[in-house]
Amino acid sequence: MAGLLKGLRQAASCLAVCAVGYLVLAGLAPAQADPSMIVGPNECAECHKKETSIWQNTHHFSTFRDLPKSEDAEKIAANMGVKRLKAESLCTNCHFTMQTVDGKEKAIAGNSCESCHGPAKEWYKVHSDFSGKKEGQETEAEIAARWEKAEAAGMIRPKMTYALAKNCFSCHLVPNEELVNVGGHTPGSAFELVSWSQGEVRHNTWYNKGKSNPEASIERKRMLFLVGRIVELETALIGVSKATEKKDYAVKMAKRASNATKVMASLAKLLPEAPELGEIQEIASGAKLKLNNQDELTDAAAKISVLGLKFADTYDGTTFAAVDKYIPGADKFKGPVTQ
Repeated sequence: MAGLLKGLRQAASCLAVCAVGYLVLAGLAPAQADPSMIVGPNECAECHKKETSIWQNTHHFSTFRDLPKSEDAEKIAANMGVKRLKAESLCTNCHFTMQTVDGKEKAIAGNSCESCHGPAKEWYKVHSDFSGKKEGQETEAEIAARWEKAEAAGMIRPKMTYALAKNCFSCHLVPNEELVNVGGHTPGSAFELVSWSQGEVRHNTWYNKGKSNPEASIERKRMLFLVGRIVELETALIGVSKATEKKDYAVKMAKRASNATKVMASLAKLLPEAPELGEIQEIASGAKLKLNNQDELTDAAAKISVLGLKFADTYDGTTFAAVDKYIPGADKFKGPVTQ
């Protein structure tokens, strides 16, 4: 167990990179949300007033105002030849919500509802129309059909743990060698899914009508913890696959991938009832962490993605109490929670 804890600390302390490229290579997400499919946070706020007020107290919200004033951001932009932070995709992919306004792409917010839950033009009315009835009047079959339509149209619901985690990691761990080595961008966040999802961004208020904003259940946190580790490993392998020079980017990404593989081996031993973890570890161990090895590493990442999705869809966390001692507590949550 000491080895697992050490590995988790090492993995969390390693910095990673920022972009959506690995999702594209795995065929699981677009490189950038289509601005013409964005409806904007004001549409969501019509019904989700409490959730919106919580969002307005987060860094996701304040980046719209704060990033262009940041000296570090200005230096990185200058190094990369970026003149307008809110207009060039290198920055907008992860830091802003872009919408097509009067035929032009415009930054309308920082990281907002659709940054996490997917561009909403095709689903935001479907998911809220209660099958043409008033709330509470739908049959179970109508509810199921409504959610199926919303998901098919691109909605990423909270229960879709793997897709949600991929969306988070796509920006918090971005495989972009030039941005790090040339731009001087930090190689990503020390991102861990439980501590970051249960902090300031937590908005678990819908089903209690905004009366409180409780932590996720322990079963949910177990799944967030484990799925987060799988996605971290997958993303780190994609990061290494993009390395072409033995510089800061390659070194940091290889270290993160190596630590993530060790963590996965420990988790597989801890939870033998989940064989997918062992299979994921074997795949990662078989991929060589070296420069210019994109084909092998992206193939490994794609296989891990399939197994990770299977894992997330198969288990509900009830039998995974063995990991509880490693799940971050409230003192580790990222930012203050708004109640």
